[in-house]
Amino acid sequence: MRLWRKKPLTNQQHWLVPKGVLQLQNSGVWHSYWSDPYHMLLTIPWLGFLLLIVLVYGILNALFALAYLAEKNSIGNAQPGSFWDAFFFSVQTLASIGYGVLYPQTFYANTIATIEALVGLLGFAVVTGLAFARFSRSTARVLFSRFAVVTPYNGVPTLMFRTANQRGNQIVEAQMRVYLLRDEISLEGQLMRRLYPLRLLRSQSPSFALTWTAIHPIDAESPLQGQTAESLVQLKAQIVVSLSGVDETVIQAVHARHIYQAQEILWNYQLVDIIYETKCGEHYIDFTHFHEVVSTESVA
Repeated sequence: MRLWRKKPLTNQQHWLVPKGVLQLQNSGVWHSYWSDPYHMLLTIPWLGFLLLIVLVYGILNALFALAYLAEKNSIGNAQPGSFWDAFFFSVQTLASIGYGVLYPQTFYANTIATIEALVGLLGFAVVTGLAFARFSRSTARVLFSRFAVVTPYNGVPTLMFRTANQRGNQIVEAQMRVYLLRDEISLEGQLMRRLYPLRLLRSQSPSFALTWTAIHPIDAESPLQGQTAESLVQLKAQIVVSLSGVDETVIQAVHARHIYQAQEILWNYQLVDIIYETKCGEHYIDFTHFHEVVSTESVA
């Protein structure tokens, strides 16, 4: 991934990587969710979604109320010039309630009511579709350990971190992919953001139900060979983790992603064991110490 170009991007866009996090900075350009309203309505929190629907609903009824007031005495049994009578008549029309107390009594009012009824029909269909899409969107609740560690494993320095399925079901045919993302400078002096895959001892699991410890040996073929904690910070390195599979409950593909910054990769530490055995020989997992690490020197 290139970070810099000889020709500036349109409207003075430029890339920054503060603390290893890639960000796009813009000057004089308004970029927000509003440029993609469908994506915005699917990704904003439920509270924001509901508040936005209420806001649009109120503005829409207010606009139609003003349209009814444009002609005097267009609504039967309404107080002349009353905005609130016109507003609540708009609510009844938009929702097809039709109490019968207020009614359009002119050709102009009937025309506006017809348009509003059509807008209400289409609006409710759109909101229903958006709500269904939000409810039906499958997400994975996967917990990643707060730190990744580099620790000896079978005599080889090894990168490790662990994940846990926070739901009570299983993610079947789970796959985990791990990448090293770092800065590099080419022979021509161009700054590049390069991505290298990290081979795992086990990158697939037929069933991900409890925990999964990712193990990457730092051998001669590893992109981490020869690196240190200080060099990873200088390279603004990141460990990018992508986990995907099929949720057995809803039979839909789910995925989770996590990024470890260079400062979150602890060298000469190991993950605290969370698998215990009872006196009866049964095994259980204690998630209380899921994020804890311990120095290999103290263990030795």
